[in-house]
Amino acid sequence: MASLAPTLSSTISRLTHLHKPSLHSAITTLKNFRFKQKLSKRIRPFINSSPSSLSAHFSSAQMRSTVGSDDDLVVLGIETSCDDTAAAVVRSNGEILSQVVSSQADLLVQYGGVAPKMAEEAHSKVIDQVVQEALDKANLSESDLSAVAVTIGPGLSLCLRVGVQKARKLAGTYALPIVGVHHMEAHALVARLVQGELQFPFLVLLISGGHNLLILARDLGNYVQLGTTIDDAIGEAYDKTAKWLGLDLRKSGGPAVEDLAREGLKTQVRLAVESGSINPEIPVSSASSEDRKERANIAASFQRVAVLHLEEKCERAIEWASKIEPSIKHLVVSGGVASNQYVRARLNQIVEKNCLQLVCPPPKLCTDNGVMVAWTGIEHFRMGRFDPPPPTNEPEDAVLDLRPRWPLGEEYTEGRSEARSIRRARIHPSLTSLIQASMQQQS
Repeated sequence: MASLAPTLSSTISRLTHLHKPSLHSAITTLKNFRFKQKLSKRIRPFINSSPSSLSAHFSSAQMRSTVGSDDDLVVLGIETSCDDTAAAVVRSNGEILSQVVSSQADLLVQYGGVAPKMAEEAHSKVIDQVVQEALDKANLSESDLSAVAVTIGPGLSLCLRVGVQKARKLAGTYALPIVGVHHMEAHALVARLVQGELQFPFLVLLISGGHNLLILARDLGNYVQLGTTIDDAIGEAYDKTAKWLGLDLRKSGGPAVEDLAREGLKTQVRLAVESGSINPEIPVSSASSEDRKERANIAASFQRVAVLHLEEKCERAIEWASKIEPSIKHLVVSGGVASNQYVRARLNQIVEKNCLQLVCPPPKLCTDNGVMVAWTGIEHFRMGRFDPPPPTNEPEDAVLDLRPRWPLGEEYTEGRSEARSIRRARIHPSLTSLIQASMQQQS
């Protein structure tokens, strides 16, 4: 995830496909720490290596002869893709040992949304404390970890950098392998931690502040994109509506609009806002009863229209997904907006009508968190998709592998959008295409 001269091979280095390894037995005792030192000498960093040459550095036979079972992996997950600094420690059996989140809610209120530079500074101030607190709450030290997982995209480059730098420094110091994680894949896979019987394939609706995605998850690292955002994601629309209505952004747009929407169901958002009768500078808590009633009507109308749009898209996605994978039984709904109870209730009606089951992680795992990153790291680590420990003396100005615009899967033909294709210029190849290319080179 870092090099001074990035190449295509460095792009897919973390996705190189090996036979299922485990390093947990090599990192929990002093004896095993000595093995780690030996191991790090034997494996040359392969940031600039081709996938085909990697197997020569570290064969599956070497792996099996020196490491134990992967049933007791312990992974630290670090998340800084946007406006929350998060870390968590998770076991491979699904046990969450700790979860810590430092919110930037006050900054959201101050700037009326995410200000990238301010968000980066806030991450930098608390990242060390958040990671240490996660370790302390888990009653573990760094040497007890099997690996470190960190979000490398998509997200804000300035914010991603803070988490990746911390992860690489920690992994380099303690000779830990490192797993680069796709933020949206993490939102999807955390459902497999919550509901252990959830098997591939399944349909996923990811709804957050920056992304709307309808994905068919065919296997780990194999995703078909059935639909995505062309204009504002629904989470961003919720945030903007909350701001225009003078709501408290510290609880985020989704819950804020939902709370107010319960008070009324009448007016269309566009007409009411254009009327100019609402002053967003006046907080809803200070509004008159008549003003509050009007805002409640707007919130309710917006929410109904926004969710109706989701319902229509989900209906179409279920139809397409069933053509590709007739065996799908579940719709996973995750991401920040998925904590909205109205959204869940409406989507549950859709899945029941189509004889599917709705799977929603608990609200604390729907918003950005370290648990989802750690769990996704565990899933890929088991498949041998990770980087070896970074160098302990990595220069601070090393070019990091950050992927601010990184599709999860390839677009489904019937869901392809010309407008969206234009916006795809100069983005990173999808996670799915990288894994498939790496596996083909290994076969």
